[in-house]
Amino acid sequence: MITQLPQVVRRLQQEFQNNPIKTSPSSVNRETIVQLMDDFQQVLFPGHFGPQEFVYNPTTLMEHLGSIHWTLARQIHDSEDHECCASNDPETKKNDAHCCKRFKESFKIASQLIEKLPTIRHMLAHDVQAAYDGDPATGSYEEIILSYPGIYAIMSHRLAHELHTLGVRLIPRIMTEHAHNLTGIDIHPGATIGSHFFIDHGTGVVIGETCEIGNHVKVYQGVTLGALSFKTDEVGNLVRGTKRHPTIEDHVTIYSGATILGGNTVIGEGSVIGGNVWLIQSVPANSKIISKPAIEWR
Repeated sequence: MITQLPQVVRRLQQEFQNNPIKTSPSSVNRETIVQLMDDFQQVLFPGHFGPQEFVYNPTTLMEHLGSIHWTLARQIHDSEDHECCASNDPETKKNDAHCCKRFKESFKIASQLIEKLPTIRHMLAHDVQAAYDGDPATGSYEEIILSYPGIYAIMSHRLAHELHTLGVRLIPRIMTEHAHNLTGIDIHPGATIGSHFFIDHGTGVVIGETCEIGNHVKVYQGVTLGALSFKTDEVGNLVRGTKRHPTIEDHVTIYSGATILGGNTVIGEGSVIGGNVWLIQSVPANSKIISKPAIEWR
């Protein structure tokens, strides 16, 4: 018997009501979003995860996409309502009543993502090819699709990025954080990533919201593409929406443990960044940057 249980309940409810982190009902279902990820994976890699029938039977594929469309639209609608009701942004809050009742064109947004699937599939095929071309340890495309964590992470990102671009906030974060949980690779849905992208090994890779990555870029485990500092306004609040993360141009390779920071930092085309390098400034095209090892004999 917990003798202090009534007091604990009372204090918890006071905390719920008084804390600035607003407690509000949410119809957004994390498990549903995760299931949608599996459904998308079946469409994007039929035969590996979805039925082989998707390749040649248009009726079956249309039925599956129809189900995805309906579920995604409902989740977008619910997430938009929840974000409006729970927002701390004064510009959002002043329109609370109207915002929480609006449908927000959720079915149109879901349709736009579905219409992007052929392009996303095309990009993912290039990502798989980049992995095959860049890793002598692999023997087949199937091995890459079924077992490489980087492929799942970039698939999740490419889907989430499209939703993020369409103005959806919560669902893309759930998608990429689920991938982060599974793979150890943390890619913000706002990051822009070109074609033929390969993350080798993957554990500990971090790619920030405003990062811009070109084509044919290869990164290894433990790479951070992050922010150097966070600007604040006159009252100390974080300034959001500014370019805080680096730009990586085409054909760049970044080896394990490298840290590249800052919104003004540009890694020029064709450069190679060695392991454990710390960079907070731009480097020109075709640079080779290495960290001089500090060896101490005892």
